[in-house]
Parts: sequence; C-alpha cells; structure tokens
Amino acid sequence: MSTLLPVGSPELLERLGAHAVRLKALSPTALYGAGQGRQASYSLEVEGLLVDYSRQLIDESVWRELLELGAQANVPAAVRAMYTGVPINHTEQRPALHVALRDRGGGPLQVGDTDVRELVHAERAKLAAFVLAVRGGARRGASGERFTDVVNVGIGGSDLGPVMAVEALKDYAEPGVAVHFVSNIDGTEAVDLIARLNPATTLVLICSKTFTTLETLTNARRMRAWIATAMGEDNVAAHFAAVSTNHPAMDAFGVAADARFTMWDWVGGRYSLWSAVGLAVELAIGTAHFESLLDGANAIDRHFANTEGAANLPLVLALLSVWNGNFLGCHSHAVLPYAQRLHRLPAYLQQLTMESNGKSVARDGQQVSWHTGTVIWGEPGSNGQHSFFELLHQGTHRIAADFLLPYEGPTGELADSILTASNALAQANALARGRTLEQVLADPKVKAAGAAGVAFAPHRVHPGGRPSTVIAFERLDPATLGKLIALYEHRVYVESLLWGINPFDQWGVELGKVQAEALVPVLQAVPTGQGAMRWLHAALQATGLG
Repeated sequence: MSTLLPVGSPELLERLGAHAVRLKALSPTALYGAGQGRQASYSLEVEGLLVDYSRQLIDESVWRELLELGAQANVPAAVRAMYTGVPINHTEQRPALHVALRDRGGGPLQVGDTDVRELVHAERAKLAAFVLAVRGGARRGASGERFTDVVNVGIGGSDLGPVMAVEALKDYAEPGVAVHFVSNIDGTEAVDLIARLNPATTLVLICSKTFTTLETLTNARRMRAWIATAMGEDNVAAHFAAVSTNHPAMDAFGVAADARFTMWDWVGGRYSLWSAVGLAVELAIGTAHFESLLDGANAIDRHFANTEGAANLPLVLALLSVWNGNFLGCHSHAVLPYAQRLHRLPAYLQQLTMESNGKSVARDGQQVSWHTGTVIWGEPGSNGQHSFFELLHQGTHRIAADFLLPYEGPTGELADSILTASNALAQANALARGRTLEQVLADPKVKAAGAAGVAFAPHRVHPGGRPSTVIAFERLDPATLGKLIALYEHRVYVESLLWGINPFDQWGVELGKVQAEALVPVLQAVPTGQGAMRWLHAALQATGLG
C-alpha cells in the first residue's frame, strides 16, 4: 500500500512511520524496561472497565503522535453527527442511530419529521409487554399450554448478537422459558430442535427486516410446517412472532398483528441487538436485565460523546488498532475472552468489525491506497492456549490481541478467579516480553541438558513484541456486557474515520445474497437421481465461471 492513512498531515504520518521502524527494531527489554509506572501511564478505568494497554508497542513519543492523529481526524464532530441523526451512512442516505436504541433520555431526537426517541420508547414498551405476557403465561400456544421454548430464526445481525448475549448472560436467565437459535440454511439446527421440542409449547420468533432473507425464510418455513402439522393450519399464528417491516409478507406467513415488532432503516443489522432484534435476549433474561444491558451500553455512549483525547476509551482502542495495522503490519487481531460465557463474542465481533470496515473504497468513491479493516478471530483464552497460541508466540505473523478478564467467574470461587487471571496475564506478558536466547541458556533445565540443551535452545526463543490489551472487569453481568459491546462498536466507528470509509453499508454481503438467489433455479434444474458425485460435478459445471 502506497499511503499510510487518508487523515493526518504528511509530516505526522512520516513521523509515525519512522517510529514504527524504530520500535519494530527495538528489543522488548528495551521497550518495556522494568515496567515501573508503565501500566499507570497506559491504562484507563471507565465505567467499571479497566483497560490496560501497557503491552502495546508504544512509547511516549508514539502515543503523543497518535493522539495528534486522533485530533486531526476531528472525531468529536463525527460523534456529534452520529448522535444527532446526520445520514453518515452516505451510500444509503441513512443515519446510524443505534445509540438511540439505548438512550432513554426524555428530549426529542428529530430525524426529518420523526422523533426517533419517541419511536424507540414506544417499541420498548411493546416489547416489555410481550415478554411479560409470554413469561407470565398470559400469552400461550393454541392448546392453552404455556410456552416453554422460544426459537429465534435469523441470520447475521439477527442471530450473532442475540446468540452471543444469551450465552454470555446464562447466569441471569429467568427460569421457565428456554431460548434456542436457528440460522444455518443447511437445516441441521432446525431439524435437531424439531426432534426434541414440543410444538404445543414452542414460540417461533422470525427476525428478518425485509422478510425475504433466503436463509431465514427457509428455516422459518421448516418451523412453520412443523407447527402446522402438529397444531393445525388454523393455529399457526398462535406460535409465531416476527421482527420485520414487511407486513404483507408477515400477513402471508400468518404472523398475528399483535406479535409483530419493527426495525428501522437507521439501524444496521450488526448494530441491532438493542432493538426488537434483541427480543430473544429479553425473553431469556427478562426485561429488567435487558434494560441493564441497554444502560451499560448507554454509559459508554455518554463517555464516548463527552470525553476528549487520551481519556476517551474508544478513541484510544481505535488509535492502537490503526497503529498496529497500518504502521506495524498487524492485520490480524485475536479476541481472547478468559470467560467461557463469552465464547461467542469473537464471532459477534467478526461481523461487527469485518462487515463494517472490510472496505476498499473510500467515502469519496475512490479506491483506497492504504490498509483498512482487521481480521478478527478468537476463542476462550485458556482453551486457545493449547491450540493456536503457539502461532501467537513464535509464528512469523505479528498478531495483536485483546484479553478479556473478569475478576469474578460464574463459580464465585476466588481460587478459580486467581487461576484464570494468572493464565491470562502470563500469556499477555509472555507475548510482550518474549524470551531471549540468553534467558533460555540460563534456564537450569537447559543447562542440565548439556550440549543437547544448547542445540535446541533456539527453539525455545520467543521474539516478544506481540501487542495486546487487557480489558478487565468485576463480573460479566448485563450492564458490563452492554459496556463491552458498545466499546467495540465505537472503536469500529473511530477506525472507519481514520480509514476514511463507510462502516454502515455492506455491499459485499448484498452481492453474495443476490447471486445465491439467482443460482437456486439453476441448481434446481440440475438432474438428480444419478448419485451425489454426478450431481455435484453437474452443479459445479452449471454454476462455474468458465
């Protein structure tokens, strides 16, 4: 890439580039020294999140320049534009107002002739009433039995966020209603659920803004056929609810008028957990806990809007991300939650980050000449230590990482918390400091091995200098989860400002969907009855590029 970034003065970018060359050549020992005072200089505590970025490859000179880069990007003006309903999604001429979904302030928020805040408050009341009716037994299936299971049918933002949140907040689930998810078009999840659920006590929630998404409709029809066969066609409506804007399609499907919830075009799918798309989460944990989730996110929203410079946590994380990607060559980022309940967080953040900032065209329509986006991946930390951490420590790729660390785990045992923290912090330190050849040779075990120990010593060397951030918190409760998600949302937005791209459209996703729908009739025309491999050969030939 010929250009480092589209923002920042040429002189500033040149200085940052020179710092990157200097720091990459610097040994971890020289950079981190004894570590005295470094953690205090490079950490922030915001709304119960303690974020330690002292293991990043920065020093005072670099950090001063990065903060200047943030200032030159004029982030506060962009934040005001988002919060006030300016159509910052310029390719679709829409605002991006997910922050309004968790803002329960009293004043109006006008977008055109519409008070968005009034819409949100009205929909929240409707959702809370529906949850109370289902959980309290006022709303029942056609047979008169209470609902014991809810199946959320969706994909992308209508699945990843709710799945992640329900898994993360299992310790806050209200008894009586179990929530399940179906997303994959291959039918496995739907078939598995149908085999073990009772149709008389099952409520199916369809999440699809347009009610036309192929994967969602395919699975919804599977669930509908199951309900209709067991309960009768006339009783289908009693077992379905939907989150959509397509009322004719919901009429045709058989969704009752009082079981419909809306979505708005000023909220993208990957930012929609806070809307009616989160109905499955609210059914799982109850309205009080769901509102705590909203309040947690709103706390970070207010911090993001009202805090300047080095104290603004989303800005700090975005600057570090861009520093790692555009200057140090770290285009991959591992999310490592040391909390099993967050095992679906990396998948959620994949969509949030990669669907938002996976762009190669700038806001002005020109092809970019700088790196954008980051490859996000990860697994729960202690499991990952025994699989892919070898590459993090000794591989040829320099990969950045986030360690998410709760003080208090689900067991409530201090011993478990200490073991978890020791694992997470040891890995973060080892990635940063590495291990030199001299340190290896000084190891008593290596000395005891004699000549063989010396011969194999290079295999035990760790280069270090792998940047990471530790995000620590007291416990994973609904408010904390809301704070974490909002923190990553705003980091993505600031990254997009520094890269000069639109994070709120997803034309790549749309292209794939359109082409998949076009291929369905092509594949339906491929003759069957000649065996699987013959069909596959014919299908590949019929749909190939040649």
